[in-house]
Amino acid sequence: MLSLKIPLEKGSKKLINAWAFYDWANSVYPLVISSAIFPIYFGALFSEINTIAVFGYDVKNTAMISFVTAAAFLVVALMSPILSGIADYIGNKKRFMKLFVYLGAISCMGLYLFQLETIYLGLIIYFFGLIGYWSSLVFYNSYLPDIAHPEQQDRVSARGFSMGYVGSVILLLSNLAMVMYPDWFGITGTAEEAAMKAMRYSFFSVGIWWIVFSQYSFYYLPKGNHEVKVTKDIFWNGYRELRSVWLQLEQHKGLKRFLPAFYMYSMALQTVLLVAAYFGEEEIAWGSAGEKTMGLIISILLIQIVGILGALLTARASERFGNLRVLIVINFIWAMLCFYAYTIHTPVDFYTVAGMVGMVMGGLQALSRSTYSKLLPKTQDTTSFFSFYDVTEKIGIIIGMSLFGVIDQITGSMRNAILFFMLFFMFGAFMLFRVPRSKTLS
Repeated sequence: MLSLKIPLEKGSKKLINAWAFYDWANSVYPLVISSAIFPIYFGALFSEINTIAVFGYDVKNTAMISFVTAAAFLVVALMSPILSGIADYIGNKKRFMKLFVYLGAISCMGLYLFQLETIYLGLIIYFFGLIGYWSSLVFYNSYLPDIAHPEQQDRVSARGFSMGYVGSVILLLSNLAMVMYPDWFGITGTAEEAAMKAMRYSFFSVGIWWIVFSQYSFYYLPKGNHEVKVTKDIFWNGYRELRSVWLQLEQHKGLKRFLPAFYMYSMALQTVLLVAAYFGEEEIAWGSAGEKTMGLIISILLIQIVGILGALLTARASERFGNLRVLIVINFIWAMLCFYAYTIHTPVDFYTVAGMVGMVMGGLQALSRSTYSKLLPKTQDTTSFFSFYDVTEKIGIIIGMSLFGVIDQITGSMRNAILFFMLFFMFGAFMLFRVPRSKTLS
């Protein structure tokens, strides 16, 4: 006779580990696809010509990726309120989280087809991969207040990012071995052909990893936090809930002042992270193609390894100095990094920036997530509040990637765009000074 699985209690170690383990499963996407292997592959495809013909216009390849990314985030921003509203309304957000995990993972496998001959199909697959990954995070983030108590959330959020760093580095090292030594894996062809083929196999491995390891989280995470009868109004419920959250901001000064600051610096953070590898591929004088590949992957590995320490130190610092003080300091550090990145040309300079980025990358993301969670009013409707948080982030990315693409296309240099985003980190830091302090944030 089959026994029913007993739900785990909020705050339990097993439930927290199951939640954090999804970072282990999904972080291979932002590392291998967004940050490391795909940008290198994309740059190699356009080594001879760096434009794509679109409706009779020649668009710079890096600007094109920026525009496709912005378009994907526009879809996510418009769609996530509907989906999160449905999920929250019927009390089964895990079902929707699974849907987007599988969409993202299958799209990663589909990137095996990404070649110059199929460039438009490849860009569409890349587009759906972004939608799958970022939409799954809407539901994942909304679980945080459901699985951890307020006093646990800083460390739990940081634990998720740390597990993501470790898991993604393991797969990236395997992919690196495949790219650098393809003959070990039976991959044939000239050195260049074999390396390019190995990169396409890497995309496939991301999808497999993502699907397999997410099953542990799916097994233990609760279905949702309440059950309600479905009505004909369910489709628009997500937008009504967003409007409800917007109206509630008037009653919660902390949230009302934190969200604009978050919007400002998150726009800069996510944009810079999404284009960093393309910047390194195009703007740094690496020497040979092999040195470029190795140098970029070493830089990404450095960011990930240092990032583990950075996320943990940020969580400890927030316990001692308070969330807001630490967020302000990290934003000013990011502003200085953007200015420094504008000046660099050599691999050593890029490694230096990579190490510094690692220290403040995950910390800013993890601490922002837990700070927002602490500012929430007492409610079971966590999905709607995190959908609002997610839409705020996505609108920032849409505008950020569009601005970056326009500046890159017009000036022909990614350096000018990076320097421009320094301002957003500074504005975000100054806006955080206006957020009222409370016992949970100090």
